[in-house]
Amino acid sequence: MKILEERLKRGEGEIKLLAESLDDLWHLKYIVEPGDLVHALTYRRMEEISDKIRSEKREKKPVYLGVRVEGVELHRFSNRLRIHGVIEEGGESGSYHTLNIEPGDNLKITKLWRKDQLERIKEAVESSSRSNILILTIEEGYASCGKLCEFGVEELFTCTGSRRKRRDDSRGKDFFDEVMGHLRQIPAEFDLLVVAGPGFVKDEFVARLRAQDQELSSKLTVLDTQSVGPSGYQEVLRKGKSGVLEIASSFRVAEEAELIEEFLREVALEGKAAYGFDEVRSKAEIGAVKTLLILDEILRESRIEGGEDLDDLIKLVENTGGRVVIFSSEFEPGKRLKGLGGIGAVLRY
Repeated sequence: MKILEERLKRGEGEIKLLAESLDDLWHLKYIVEPGDLVHALTYRRMEEISDKIRSEKREKKPVYLGVRVEGVELHRFSNRLRIHGVIEEGGESGSYHTLNIEPGDNLKITKLWRKDQLERIKEAVESSSRSNILILTIEEGYASCGKLCEFGVEELFTCTGSRRKRRDDSRGKDFFDEVMGHLRQIPAEFDLLVVAGPGFVKDEFVARLRAQDQELSSKLTVLDTQSVGPSGYQEVLRKGKSGVLEIASSFRVAEEAELIEEFLREVALEGKAAYGFDEVRSKAEIGAVKTLLILDEILRESRIEGGEDLDDLIKLVENTGGRVVIFSSEFEPGKRLKGLGGIGAVLRY
């Protein structure tokens, strides 16, 4: 993401942004809220009346509109953020329109900005220079591969099959060859390929990869994990935070993976942890909250409904020197936090 213009006074005003990736659209989903005014170039059918009986065929024309937001939806599989609302500027005021924001588009957002939203923009700008990382988890007969994103790991493919035990085996394509074929077909450039999994299968796959594909091998890192798929991805991220995979530790989801483990460990021990709004609030009032954990969807829904309780809690924690981490509901750490109500805290005492 890039900031093209910024005009703020006492936290209110407009910021013009360039969305460069799906990660940026995901950030914007939690920045744009009902009541905001969003300007963007869009396409709209313009009706021209040729006579009093019928109108000519309508065609879509480019137009720059300002829309007062009523709803926001992220369509991940089509790489599109849909911002729906009432037109206020640019023609046909009072009509409804949906702005479709895709990577490469810019938009101007005018609103009263909250601190976490400004921090999210800063984070999105910084993340644009990070490395592209693929994680391949593999075991006997099964492999899954995902791209590390800010909101989690976006799964690119899964693969099942079996390996030929003998060279003269006449069965179809070998499982390892099929996995390598999928890797070669991934369109985007990536800087690091992490191969992880339990047992010796991953080591045998890596040996095959190094023998057959020098380009992929040059980007390779190998890690031991106990599981594959989403749980395996999370293990990789936890190892990243401990220094085994330092390059991944700057990603938001790596921090979430480490924090959720610390939080759940304290919950299990009945130690320095609290969960649920009322319990966390009572701990925050005595300055005991070291790190506040909030699920992004819960915070978003609270703001849409006009509630201030969660924002007041955030301010209280920050005013007493605590950190606030907003978890992605798209990835495993956020799902585990949701199981405890979506609000938790690691305590000082």
